[in-house]
Parts: sequence; structure tokens; C-alpha cells
Amino acid sequence: MATSYELKASARERVGKGSARALRREGLLPAVIYGDKKPPLSIAVPIKETTLTLHKGGFMTHIGTITVDGKKHQVIAKDYQLHPVRDDVMHVDFLRVGKDTTLTVEIPVHFLNEDKCPGIKKGAVLNIVRHAVEVTVPADEIPEAFEIDLSKAQPGDTLNISDVNLPENVHPTITDRDFTIATIAAPAGMKSEDDAEGGDEGEGEGGEDA
Repeated sequence: MATSYELKASARERVGKGSARALRREGLLPAVIYGDKKPPLSIAVPIKETTLTLHKGGFMTHIGTITVDGKKHQVIAKDYQLHPVRDDVMHVDFLRVGKDTTLTVEIPVHFLNEDKCPGIKKGAVLNIVRHAVEVTVPADEIPEAFEIDLSKAQPGDTLNISDVNLPENVHPTITDRDFTIATIAAPAGMKSEDDAEGGDEGEGEGGEDA
């Protein structure tokens, strides 16, 4: 199973606020590894390297390797806490990933060819309803992103999950409907202009009949 980042950590015996503050003074971050039917493992990871990994993107969707006192653990970040004022990372929860692990993750949506979209060229606006889609997926098959091509989208079009080419083993957690990801929303002015054109044609036909 390929991994996207590696961190070195040490096991920690003491837990609690006082212990966490002492770790941070040493440039370390309290964290925990849990899951895969094994007991939780409290660890300390370097603040700098962990923060850089988080800000690279994909922290919650990429598999990582954490080496704890010489033993490697494959993990995925499931949650992290930020300082309410400074936005510093305060704690991270990592989930162990086994070879048969299935995860529920949010995959970002990327929109392609926005500059070529005929609807946008006509004055419509891309209205994004979901920036990410929650799916269940095997741990070693997590997509980087979902892509939707806008090159043929017209004003008023709705782009649903059915417009995404999903890999075979990737399944949305919402299964009861073809849910909307984005729309090509026509401004009110565009609609009123269309209505006005239709009204002019109707008046002209009426005049000829008279």
C-alpha cells in the first residue's frame, strides 16, 4: 500500500493537559493511533512536520506511515484539533489502516474547463453545492479528487453525482438519490431577457392575425 507521507513519533505514557503542554514546549504534538482491533497508542509527533503535512492538502484522505520507536504504522488522519485563536494544531487522531480496511472519507470535487463552459460564457454562474463528496472506499484506492467537465454545460444545467465517473469500488454514502453537486445558475437578468424575446414574438404573431 503506497503512502504519501511519513512521520517519526515516540510513545507517550503520560496523558492530560499538563503533559500536552509540556510536549508542545518541546516542539511535539500529542496524538493517538487507534482502530484495527488493537488498543489505542498515545504518541508524540513533531509539530513542524505534522503541520507541514496538514497544510500540503489531502491530510484526511492520504495514507501515511508513522514510525513509533522503530515500528511502522499505516494510518489515515481522522480528526485534528486547532487552537481557537492561533490555529495551531493541538492534537491529531490517526486511524490504523489494514490491508482490508474500508474508509469513509470526503473526496474534493474539481471542475474542469470552466473557461470553456458555454453557460458561463453566456453569463451564467457556477454554483457549487458540494465542494466534496463523502464516499466509502478501500483504503488503498482513495481517489485524489472527482472531476466534472463543464465544457458542454448550459445555463440552467444541474450537475449530479451521476455526472462523475466513479471508480468501481468507490460508493457515495448518499444512496437514495442522484444528488446535486453544482448548477450552472442563470442570472435573473438572463431569464427576463429570454422571456422578453418570447413576449415580442407572441405580440408580432398576434398583430399579423389581426
